[in-house]
Amino acid sequence: MTQRTDTPPAWDERTQLITFLDYARETARAKCEGVSAEDARKAPLPDSPLMTMCGLISHLRWVEHYWIQVMFLGEELAGPLTEASDDDPDPEMRTAIDIPLPRLLAEYQDQSDRYRHLLSGHDLDATAERAISDGRHVDLRWVILHLIEETSRHNGHLDIVRELVDGRTGV
Repeated sequence: MTQRTDTPPAWDERTQLITFLDYARETARAKCEGVSAEDARKAPLPDSPLMTMCGLISHLRWVEHYWIQVMFLGEELAGPLTEASDDDPDPEMRTAIDIPLPRLLAEYQDQSDRYRHLLSGHDLDATAERAISDGRHVDLRWVILHLIEETSRHNGHLDIVRELVDGRTGV
């Protein structure tokens, strides 16, 4: 596990980007510390039945898979993302209800460590193998920035869900 800090050890662009991505990842993990197994599976927002702590961590894991392995590296979809449809656009959130939060967190940590190493071998200007919906090929810099945004946004969701299921705030 990396140390949770938003202050990079060096001021080059790559180090700053990776530091902020790691900080957002560690914040997501910290928001889950000490939550009960039952509370991790609760969906306290009536109009968002998939919005659970388990679902959010699973979503973060699979979003990284999608942007790094599928879009940037050009690999095929894997895991629950292969089941996505118009009727079930977020199967990674639905299926997470059956997976213990410690396992989801461990998988997310292992993947984060693997991606940190993998991305270190690519230039920030390297372009994605697959095009986004408008036909453009984003670069690795954009992918990392997008993951920072995505993870940080869902940290807000984790804040709300955690407060509603057991009253814990902060982190």
